[in-house]
This record gives sequence, C-alpha cells and structure tokens, in this order.
Amino acid sequence: MRKLKFLIIAFVVLLSIVSIAAETIKIAAVLPLTGAVAAYGQQGKQGILLANEMFPEVLGKKIEVVFIDTKSEKAETANAVARAIDYEKVNAIIGELISGNSLAGGAVADKKKVPMVSPASTNPLVTQGKKYMFRVCFIDPFQGKIAAKFAYNNLGARNVIIFTDIEQDYCVGLANFFKKTFKTFGGSIYEEYYRTGDQDFSAQLTDALSRNPDVLYIPGYYTEIALIARQARQFGFNGPILAGDGAEAQQLIEIGGDAVNDVYYTTHYHPDAAQTDIAKVFVEKFKEKYGERPSAMSALNFDAYLIIYDAIKRAGSADREEITKALRATKRFEGVTGVIKMGADGNPIKSAVINKVENGEFKFVTVVNP
Repeated sequence: MRKLKFLIIAFVVLLSIVSIAAETIKIAAVLPLTGAVAAYGQQGKQGILLANEMFPEVLGKKIEVVFIDTKSEKAETANAVARAIDYEKVNAIIGELISGNSLAGGAVADKKKVPMVSPASTNPLVTQGKKYMFRVCFIDPFQGKIAAKFAYNNLGARNVIIFTDIEQDYCVGLANFFKKTFKTFGGSIYEEYYRTGDQDFSAQLTDALSRNPDVLYIPGYYTEIALIARQARQFGFNGPILAGDGAEAQQLIEIGGDAVNDVYYTTHYHPDAAQTDIAKVFVEKFKEKYGERPSAMSALNFDAYLIIYDAIKRAGSADREEITKALRATKRFEGVTGVIKMGADGNPIKSAVINKVENGEFKFVTVVNP
C-alpha cells in the first residue's frame, strides 16, 4: 500500500513537471560570460534580460531564458549548444557573439536542427550552407567595404597598415575584405600579425611606422586594440586608428585611456542613431534598469531575443522547424539596431553605423546604408 501511494505521488509530480514545461518556451543564451571576451557576454546578457522583462510571454506561454557560459572558447561553445538542445530541450538559441565560437556552436545547432541566432558574429562562414543558423548583425564583406571607404574618403588615407589577429576568424576575414576594397581605390596596404593575448607589439609597430602609414586598421577585439593604440602613441603615431565592431566595449577606454581617442570603428548601433520606435523605448528602459546607455552588444542581443519572439508569434508555434521557417521569412522586423529583412542565406540586410572615441566616450559619427 505504501509503495502504491509513493507511485501515485511520483506520477502526480511528473504530470506537474510536464504541465509546467508545456506552458514554458525555453530560449538558451549561449554567451561568453567569462574568458577573453567576457565584456561582450555581460553586455549581451543585459540586453537579453531586458528583452525578457519587456516581452516575457508569447502565445500565452512564459519565455524562460537559460544562460550558458561558453568561457569565450570554441570547444566550450559547441558543448554549450549541445547541452542547451539535449539537456535543456530549448526551442531556440541566442549565440554566440564572436565568429569563431559561432562557427563551432552553429555546426552543432544545424546538425540537431535547432534555430540559432547570433547577435554579433559577422564572418560570412557562420551562416554559409546552414539551414538553422541566423544572425541580426551585418556581415564582414559589408563592414570591410564600409571601413575601407571611410578610411579613403573621410580620413584621407592612402597608406594603411593592418594589424591582424591570426587566431580569430573574424579578424582575418575582416582584414581581407578591407584590403580588397581599399586596393580598388588605389590605396597601398601592408599587414602586421599578432595573436590573441599578446601584450608587446613593439616589433610590429617599429616595422609598421617605418612605412609612414596614414591610418592603422585593427580589425580585432578591444583588449589588443587598446594595447596597440597605447604603444603606437608611445612610438609617436598620432594619426587616426580604425577598427571593426570588436572595438566596442568600455574596456577599450579603460585599457587604452587617452591613446584610444580618435579610434573610429564600424558598428551596428548607437543610441543617438535610433531609427525605430522600439529603439527609443529601448534606450529609456535600459537606462532605467542599468543606469547607463546601452552598447551595440546589448542592443544586438536584445534584437536577437526579439526576432525569435517575433518568429514564434508569426509562426503561431514554438516548434523548432516552424520557428526556423518564420525566421527565414522575416521581411520588415523593426529592431533597436534598425529594420531587418532576413536574406535567404540567414544574413540580414540592414545599415551600419560609424562611431569614434572622443574624450573617453563613444560618439556617433554617421549611418551607412546598404
């Protein structure tokens, strides 16, 4: 009798768990919360938490966000995506934030047929040949082209030295797209190389500055950009420095100090460049919640959450296949980083922003449309 009573209680508990799960839609946020690019992950988490707070339910069901740390590493990202799918049983995934990690995680998501939206991975290979991989950011061919045009036309550069992190797919790809466009203008380019985690760039700078560059282009991540800028200024280079969206983190200014003044960079967003109604609401809500203005990374992660939310709503279902179909059919999604039309390849068609560092702040310069 006691055994029967135990079985009945266990059955009731199981039914309760199944019922709760049926009433919840789960989205995994696979982010670099620790490690080399943890600043991106923390900014991204802020954007996702706010999005979940503003849009907590869809189709009458609560949306639960499961945060999983990738530790800024490729292998950890692949493991995190597998865990999100096999253990957490999520309906969709947000992540990862840097291209190399998204390549690793996206392969797992595609194999297991689960929609995954990267907020900020710009390398074209991230979505190439994949049915279930999407993004809300522009891609590097566009970013590299815009940076090259800006360097030539706005900064008057004719001789550019590129500093390329050979360990990062994002950096290598962006450098190549910049070179291709800049050379069509008749500009000259020389390339220096480094690896993630390097601290001393004196050898590269000695060689680079002997070539009298007009601009240094550093399509890397914020830590190395700041260190190269500091050492370049110490070596006597006072010209402009140009970078990609990997520059945008407060740590760039904290590490670089005055040396990063006149660092220009292509990016996805600035609060002063709000193009949609939701963008204006987002800025106010973000300031209320966190006491500061949002970064591009926070905005992109907000949009990644929101575009999944929108896809579920349009699909009328939280089924993974239906979400995937709805994501690919996105026509005019009004996000905080602009209006997005999803291409057949999973890449959005949208505008870019150019910002600069001035007196310790990220300042808006201009919007560039596709």
